[in-house]
Amino acid sequence: MSTVSVVTLAKGRPAHLRNVLLGLERQSQPPVEFIVAVMQDAPYDLPETRFPVRQILVPGRELPLAAARNQGVAAASGDIVAFLDVDCIPAPDFVTDYARALDELDGLMMGEVLHLPERATAGAWDYPDLDGVAERHSDRRGPPASGIEICRDYRCFWSLNFAIRRTTFAATGGFDERYVGYGGEDTDFGKILDTQGIPIAWTKGARAYHQYHPHHMPPVHHLDSVVRNAELFEAKWGYRTMGHWLYAFRVMGLIDDTPDRPITILRRPDAADLALTGQQSDQPYTNSASVIRAIEAREAALTA
Repeated sequence: MSTVSVVTLAKGRPAHLRNVLLGLERQSQPPVEFIVAVMQDAPYDLPETRFPVRQILVPGRELPLAAARNQGVAAASGDIVAFLDVDCIPAPDFVTDYARALDELDGLMMGEVLHLPERATAGAWDYPDLDGVAERHSDRRGPPASGIEICRDYRCFWSLNFAIRRTTFAATGGFDERYVGYGGEDTDFGKILDTQGIPIAWTKGARAYHQYHPHHMPPVHHLDSVVRNAELFEAKWGYRTMGHWLYAFRVMGLIDDTPDRPITILRRPDAADLALTGQQSDQPYTNSASVIRAIEAREAALTA
């Protein structure tokens, strides 16, 4: 069976990262290595493990997500590179499932994601505890009932939890490092795969548990980078991505995104915008669709 390197991009959230490491220690097939692409000034203080752990410092004032993923793959030695966000705990067969799936299909493979409520990992945890409280995201496509299912829409690619053969990644040229900050770099990579005929697929298993942390959706706290990266995508491919976020920003009065003109930021998000879009402590995940409906209702009431 193929060997698997696991790569995590990390900035802050040391408790989340330690839970990722604990999940990797509990794998039925351990990774050949764990690579942490560190997007902060100093590396993390991490415990000893039964597999090598390497930390790579990735400079950048804003989140250099594309560059960090590329550097993580460049440092990897496994046949397969599996990516996990720093807030995702791998299930016990995470490595085995990806190795099996990518031995069957050479492409980009997306595993299952379940979301945890606040404090689910505040103390000692085990997988039955996580399974008992985890929820599937209502806006996201779930895994197939069994085996592998090809994804026909590259926009479904979600970089939270995915894997690809290292040689296949190299053939794509990697992520476009002109994308900095939050948003767009993963959709761009999905488009690259689509144009090169590299399949994107869901696989049963390869589960990750997303740990709770406060968030905003749509991501008004990343307004500038979403706008900038949407315009970069348009310059490259001829149309804008992240359209649902841009729509929400427009309805909120944050931007003017008139077609065929540069996007203009009209104002900064205020306390009301942050309160409306913020994830509540009783929510295991944020839901763009419900927030957009609330935004539309609020704006309709204001103009009535």
